[in-house]
Amino acid sequence: MVRLTLIARKHDGLPLSEGLDTDNHHDMEPYKQQAKQLFKKMAASGAPAARASLESGAFTFHYIIDNDVCFLTLVEKSYPKKLAYQYLEELQREFFSLYGREIEQARRPYAFIKFDTFIQKTKKLYMDTRTQRNMAKLTEDISEVHSIMTKNIQDVLNHGERLDSKLHGVVSFVQLKSWRKIGQ
Repeated sequence: MVRLTLIARKHDGLPLSEGLDTDNHHDMEPYKQQAKQLFKKMAASGAPAARASLESGAFTFHYIIDNDVCFLTLVEKSYPKKLAYQYLEELQREFFSLYGREIEQARRPYAFIKFDTFIQKTKKLYMDTRTQRNMAKLTEDISEVHSIMTKNIQDVLNHGERLDSKLHGVVSFVQLKSWRKIGQ
């Protein structure tokens, strides 16, 4: 389940928007502080990767960075990583379509707090990993992985068959040569 969502500018750590805590989980405050510290470290030394997952207690932070904006979410450890990234990518697309030209001019924290409405709507879509929509996304990904694995297995098997036929040809040739020598 998605617990927390923050969006910040990477180069200075300025918070741009936040998924306001509608569930009033007061136990999320330490994680909000960790997220803000993470933004400050990214601003000071740069992010180690454009996409990463960081474990923190019973939760995992997932983030993606694009065009100097970091989209970060906190989910339970059991929440599928693929859905967490799809959630962030959906926020990213909408955020850039609405505010892409205004991001660099933002001077005050939470300049785009109105984006919370979209965050809440999207968060509801990703709340239950068993919903038809989310199951379809996961099934699609599993099918894609399965087809890749099947292709790889077929390549290995075909390669093995080619080796077997070459080996059989070499053995037949050697046997033929040895029969000829015996007959001479």
